[in-house]
Amino acid sequence: MAHRKKGFTLIELLVVIAIIGVLMSILIPSLQRAREFGRGSVCMSNLRQLSHGWHLYADAHRDVSVPGRYAKAPGGKKNPSNWYEIGNGSKYRPRWIAAMGKFVGLFAFNEPSTNDDRQDYDGKVYQCPTASDRTDERNHAYGYNLQFLGNARKTHGRFHNFPVNRSRIRNFASTVLCGDSMGTAAGVPKRSRLDYDNNGTDYFAKGNHAWSLDPPRLTDRSDRGSGDADSPRTAVDPRHNGKAIVVFCDGHGENAKPFDLGYRVLPNGTYVDLESVNDPPHNRRFSGTGQDNDPPDLPQ
Repeated sequence: MAHRKKGFTLIELLVVIAIIGVLMSILIPSLQRAREFGRGSVCMSNLRQLSHGWHLYADAHRDVSVPGRYAKAPGGKKNPSNWYEIGNGSKYRPRWIAAMGKFVGLFAFNEPSTNDDRQDYDGKVYQCPTASDRTDERNHAYGYNLQFLGNARKTHGRFHNFPVNRSRIRNFASTVLCGDSMGTAAGVPKRSRLDYDNNGTDYFAKGNHAWSLDPPRLTDRSDRGSGDADSPRTAVDPRHNGKAIVVFCDGHGENAKPFDLGYRVLPNGTYVDLESVNDPPHNRRFSGTGQDNDPPDLPQ
């Protein structure tokens, strides 16, 4: 008599599917974390390379740290005084990355323009792999500690904080140079934030004006964000598994939570300027002195 081959019963099949589902629920988050760890390693390498360029720029400019952006002379794009040589051509008022690009070892733009201040960076070293769409020189992925290291914005004809000599920095190892930046969206509640817009100008959009990185503690006399009176603040972006990657003036990098860098965040996700009853924000890792110094006051 022929014997019928035994197959899976429906219950057995469902059990196997359930087991596979459980394994996938365990493995997928681990794989995602591993993938983000790899991206974070690339981001860290990028920022360290930027730190080398920062030092070489200062070497070539009599110890002056690169400004966040060169000040605007009258006449706008038509005035050659607003054009700066960045290694492979002239650029209209380049931001810090483009200004020191030739010292980084990779030009920021394949064809720099004197008629455009919203170009996209071409070099991969200027792109965070976790935010690879943020290539606009204004709405970028990496922000600069300009308030303490070189703020060439002007009020009443006076620089906010420029020039800053590199030798004025007392502790390179404890002074943030640059890092992952969220832009002005950091200063608004998380639920109000908008998606990234490469060419946008909305304060609520992630990455808006993120080439600048405000220190944790601001005052009512300090600069902030875009520099406009109504601008929210900028802050680090913890986009690498809840942490932000920053590099310090001595070239070492850290993958840190915003709190560990001195920032304080309200339950709704807003980064505060001063407010925090028990443990206020501090600038010890931004000031250049290791102390909780105020950011420079706006010129009066």
